[in-house]
Amino acid sequence: MKYNDIKTNPEVQALIRKADANLEILGFTDHSEGHACLVADRAATILKAFGYKKKQIELAKIAGLLHDIGNVVNRNHHAEYGALLANDILKSYDLSTEDRLTIVAAIGHHDESTGGAIDIVSAALIIADKTDVRRNRVREKPKASFDVHDRVNFAVTKSELKINIEKMVLSLHLEVDETICTMYEYFDIFLGRMMMCRKASELLGATFKLVVNGNKVL
Repeated sequence: MKYNDIKTNPEVQALIRKADANLEILGFTDHSEGHACLVADRAATILKAFGYKKKQIELAKIAGLLHDIGNVVNRNHHAEYGALLANDILKSYDLSTEDRLTIVAAIGHHDESTGGAIDIVSAALIIADKTDVRRNRVREKPKASFDVHDRVNFAVTKSELKINIEKMVLSLHLEVDETICTMYEYFDIFLGRMMMCRKASELLGATFKLVVNGNKVL
């Protein structure tokens, strides 16, 4: 299986580690192998639930694994840098040009500042990445030093992405401790990402909902 081969590739592992180390120094939340694998598995789960073929599921899984490696180069335009790095890596594997470019395009379009869903693989990647909101993504450091991104993630005490195939709905359910983060702060950081998920869900023929503390807010 190509995903497992790529996951154990020493260069890929080094890129993920270095990208996460760079972001830690810059003060960003966790982007380690744990995040990469969660996004990979979640993207695969989404496409599997919607009945897509094994090949498409694997392409989404590979894109999820590699989506943040561009942070090795720079946080700004990391999606584009990651796409270029992934393109070189994937040339070593038995992938058709079309499949390789599908993965590359998904990585290059996953950031909300410059991208958007362009096909089912990129749609699954976007939803999987942007819904990874959880307390343990915050680095271990004094709470007094938390910035707004830290507070927003730390305030999320429970996070679950639900898929309802009968109703064609993807819904992110969050429990948020509003003593840590106000809803204004949450939406200031995440509204753009949630709207990106909505558009990605539409490409899959589904709707996207955000439920916070039991209340539908999107």
